[in-house]
Amino acid sequence: MTHIPPPAEELRLLDTELWQLDARRAQLLTRRAWLLAALQAQPSVPPVAAGAAVSPAAGPAGAAVAPETSAPRVQNVLLMLGGVLLTIAAVAFTLVSWGHMGIAGRAAVLGSVTVAVLAAPLPLLKRGLRSTAESVAGLGLALTVLDAYALYEVALGGVDGTAYTAGASAVLAGLWAAYGRGLGALRLPVPAALAVAQLTLPLWAVASGADLHAVSAALLATSALDAAGAPRAGVRAVRVTAVTGALALGAGGVLTAGSLAWTAAGPGAAARAAALLVLAAAVALVVARALPKPEAARGLAMTGGLLLVAAAGAVLRVSLPAGWAVPAHLACAVALVAAVRGRFAEPVREGLVRAGAVVHALALLWAAPLAVVTLLGPLGWAARPWSGTPSDARAAVTVDLPWPPYPVQAVVVLAAVTAVLVVAARREAWGAWARTGALGLAWTVGMVLPATLRLPYAAGLVIVGCVAVAAAFLSVPWFALAASVPLAFLSLAAQSATLTVLSALTVLCAVASRRPGFAPVMAPAALAYATALAGATGAAAHWQPSHTAVLVLLVPVVAAALGARLAGSPAGVPVEVTGAAAALLAVGLSVTDPPMLALVLGLCSVIAAGTAVREDRRAAGYAAAALAVAAAWVRFAAWDVTAPEAYTLPVTVPALLIGAWRRRRDPGTPSWTAYGPGLAATLAPSLAAAWSDAQWTRPLLLGAAALLVTLLGARHRLKAPLVLGGSVLVLDALHELAPFLVQVADALPRWAPPALAGLLLLAVGATYERRLRDVRRVREVLGRMG
Repeated sequence: MTHIPPPAEELRLLDTELWQLDARRAQLLTRRAWLLAALQAQPSVPPVAAGAAVSPAAGPAGAAVAPETSAPRVQNVLLMLGGVLLTIAAVAFTLVSWGHMGIAGRAAVLGSVTVAVLAAPLPLLKRGLRSTAESVAGLGLALTVLDAYALYEVALGGVDGTAYTAGASAVLAGLWAAYGRGLGALRLPVPAALAVAQLTLPLWAVASGADLHAVSAALLATSALDAAGAPRAGVRAVRVTAVTGALALGAGGVLTAGSLAWTAAGPGAAARAAALLVLAAAVALVVARALPKPEAARGLAMTGGLLLVAAAGAVLRVSLPAGWAVPAHLACAVALVAAVRGRFAEPVREGLVRAGAVVHALALLWAAPLAVVTLLGPLGWAARPWSGTPSDARAAVTVDLPWPPYPVQAVVVLAAVTAVLVVAARREAWGAWARTGALGLAWTVGMVLPATLRLPYAAGLVIVGCVAVAAAFLSVPWFALAASVPLAFLSLAAQSATLTVLSALTVLCAVASRRPGFAPVMAPAALAYATALAGATGAAAHWQPSHTAVLVLLVPVVAAALGARLAGSPAGVPVEVTGAAAALLAVGLSVTDPPMLALVLGLCSVIAAGTAVREDRRAAGYAAAALAVAAAWVRFAAWDVTAPEAYTLPVTVPALLIGAWRRRRDPGTPSWTAYGPGLAATLAPSLAAAWSDAQWTRPLLLGAAALLVTLLGARHRLKAPLVLGGSVLVLDALHELAPFLVQVADALPRWAPPALAGLLLLAVGATYERRLRDVRRVREVLGRMG
């Protein structure tokens, strides 16, 4: 029987189903709206008929892939290609087929075609075919150019070609502009008219026989007209054409004027070229003031500032002696920067200041060779020390490098830029880098001044030394270090100068290292100069290099003491590295004298051991031990000692002591780690020597030592002494028994060895299991040892 619920229950069920249907309907409507939006966003694709095969280009669900380009682009490309082909055909007709027709026919054909083509865009525009109208209009403009050429060939052949081109460009520009404004919907005629108008003034100047000044003026005038008209152009294509023409013709005019200014031989020619540069600068500054974008305004203003400096410098260049052109341009840049303060808007003023900065940088680049020769030239004395006092300071720095021209003018440039930076340091925005730059340039002036003025050699050393002192106490330490290095090499010319200068530099760097922040640089420098002073002192005393090495070792001693005092500070590591380098130099000086080399290595070991006393330098103890062993080896080699024990025991004894100390601190340390290296260092070489020794003394002593080591290993249950001592003892015993075994082998018949070998194999096979248990027991015993 069918169950019929009560009316109230049935009503509740119906309401629930209706609510579910409404919710499902809302979901379906939302999905439908999303699908409609997605279909509208995609290009229209014809539906795929039912049962039709899906092409390979279709997607996974049969949907066609979207085309790679849009229909308007395809249309524009086709129209452009059609216009180009028609233009080529018209040119070919004019140039090739023109001569086969009479005058009336030629004029009628070309004129009628031109008029028809120019009139064709009207009906095309009415039908909404704008792209087609643009292409046809472009073809018509090209035909007008051919008309102008035909007119010149037919009726005006005697007229100058350049002049006719200038006039034709002006006429065509006017006609195209009128044609474009008449058909306001076309975008091509007006920009084309503006482009062809760029040729009028320059070609007119060339046709009139004017010089390059007039041609440059025509280029600049056209550029100025373009720049003036670009902001007023409402159409983007016209504005882009104007800006492009202004930049292109302006660049041509500026380059022409700059070439004229550079090659000007007299004040008149220089003034005319400078006037052109001023005109270009004026155009650039006026346009920069009107530009809304600050970065573009700064760039254009900087260009204008550079043109103003070039104009003023061109006039001054022809009026001043040779070599003063760069200082003159620098003076113009200084005047420019001083004149623009508070007189222009911020972007223009900043651009002019950047122009002045560029000129200053170029001037410094021009003066750089003087500084390079002055700073690097003294390095040549390293190859010829104490070869004689030079005649003056300039000869001292030109040992291997040529002296640059115009040194006085270069010093003037350096001093002028220094003064500018001093003034700029007062501004908060430029204070830090301006002060650093001023100090650096002032330091450079002090370094190059003695050689520039050709002062006496001693006076040059004094001045450079004063620069180093001033840099050490008034500026950053790097300037002092940079001044001290050329001074040290300059002093190599004479022995007395070397000793005096190196002593002074050592004291100067040591005193300057006490200033806050100077120790990481000046303390290692003091040790380096002290090392050089020790070497120079030994050479002046005519000592052998190996004896001078002992004097050089005073520097590592001082470095070790300073390192302990400066522990934890930034200067600690540089000081210790410098001391280690001095110790390495001492070893290199003594390498040719073995007894002195042993002494130097021993002293280095003592210094390293003293350093290892510090908690943070425990690792230096390994270096101390290695140096001590090396010193002993070198001493034995100097004494012609050939016994290997003399070389190995100095290694074995410290190694065993260190191993015992480590086992005491860490009882879990394996005996192979604690005692293995030390024992092997002596037992292995001694065993090799014993096997080649015909005497009985060495094998006896080696056997006794191996027996003692074996017993100690068994007593303390240590694996390494037991195995190493026992192995050496057995091998040493075999060496002693070898002669007797040879005699026995000779006395036995030939069948005896195989028989003995067979009996041995039978015995081993019969007791194989027991032997395996014995081997396992021995292995377990050794495994339980340390």
